[in-house]
Amino acid sequence: MVSAGHGRSVRGEAVRHNEPVRIDVILDARAAPEELAELGVLAEEYGLGGVWVSSLLDGRDPYANLSLLAQRTSRIRLGPIAVNPYDTHPVRTAASLLTLNELADGRAQVVVGGGGEVLQALDIAPRRRVRAVRECVQILRGAARGDVVHHDGELYQVRGLRFGWLTQQPPPIYVGASQDQMLAMAAGCADGIMMSDMPAASAARALATLDAAHPPPGFATTAFAALHLSGDAGHRVREARRWLLLRGLFRPWLLATFLDQEDVELVMSRRSAFVQAYQDGSGVVDGVPDRVLDALVDNLTISGSPEDPAPVLAKLRDLRRVGLGAIALRLYADPASTITFLGEVIQPALHAQPASRP
Repeated sequence: MVSAGHGRSVRGEAVRHNEPVRIDVILDARAAPEELAELGVLAEEYGLGGVWVSSLLDGRDPYANLSLLAQRTSRIRLGPIAVNPYDTHPVRTAASLLTLNELADGRAQVVVGGGGEVLQALDIAPRRRVRAVRECVQILRGAARGDVVHHDGELYQVRGLRFGWLTQQPPPIYVGASQDQMLAMAAGCADGIMMSDMPAASAARALATLDAAHPPPGFATTAFAALHLSGDAGHRVREARRWLLLRGLFRPWLLATFLDQEDVELVMSRRSAFVQAYQDGSGVVDGVPDRVLDALVDNLTISGSPEDPAPVLAKLRDLRRVGLGAIALRLYADPASTITFLGEVIQPALHAQPASRP
């Protein structure tokens, strides 16, 4: 069983909200190993559930970068988000993941997705995403069990792979999934899913789709969410608007849940302006009015001040209420202070008053 999924419903059963939502953190993939280790130790001391790092074009290798953290901690889970089966063959991903799992005494974890900015930068077309992710997960799971892997797939072939050096239990393998086909596929082959940048109502619809696919007991459900935390409101706004580019922004099916069609078309037409706001760090998105930017930030991120935790708590409780077992928060400015805030303020409040599903 996968601990992150302890709160999910299976085949329509009620979510057990006596078990509070798990809080993970997502740290900067460009940070040095020593910094990741220090932040991860702090997260473990506060009882947070996991540390993730993104697999980015300009980031450090996520597996090697987490090795120091693996050696300095004993409980917290750790791993990359989200690797893909296009820029790295699933067998090489398996070797890296399982090496990290050995270093971490069985605490590694991974999210496998079908896209990302790396593919765009390398001009790699993600062919048959659902099939590619499924075959990658199948290869990873077989390798992690210590099986002799013979995989004769439509996209990948493996002959006689076996890692004879494994000593640890297999790591949980999540699929990055927010839409119907990927969710249904994940329910049948993965240990859990991680959706990204989803308002609570959209997350609820995704979880209903997942339930209809009958995932097994213990199936993990978590969501990636950006957390912009600062006592300076202007800083929060600039930071959140800058990073909108990486919030899975250009998904018209999602934008249409909180913007009218004219505004959806406007956002989709202003990609270059969002790129410029990200690159120059200004948060100024030319040609997109404040009301639209505010709606994007409000629906696709979590923002708040350490002095007033209520807005952050409200967003997290909304996500828990729809049935998520865990929430992974991407941290930005001053991650150590944010981890402290999560450990001393947010997590105790969530544990003291678990949300109830309607």
